[in-house]
Amino acid sequence: MSSIQELQKMIHENAIDQGWWESEREFGTLIALCHSELSEALEEIRKGHGIDETYYTDSGKLVGVPSELADVVIRVMDICEHYGINLESTILEKHEYNKNRPFKHGNKIF
Repeated sequence: MSSIQELQKMIHENAIDQGWWESEREFGTLIALCHSELSEALEEIRKGHGIDETYYTDSGKLVGVPSELADVVIRVMDICEHYGINLESTILEKHEYNKNRPFKHGNKIF
């Protein structure tokens, strides 16, 4: 099994090989692309598909909420590798911090 850090490197290398980094990409555009993947996940629900439903188009493309959420993670990993962010260590550090936060910190409804 690959570590998050190893997977991050593989994902970024694939993005380079596929031509997505032939020129520098604006950070705001990269974030907007993450948003678009989340919107695509929401659209799957709006179309009536189940949250855990995966299916394939006629061309063989994997689609559904799980696939769109995977696309979000792939985009985030690609961004992190490009900018030299160790996502794995940051996730672990943030998780440790979150474990000590107060119950429903921030007192927000959602």
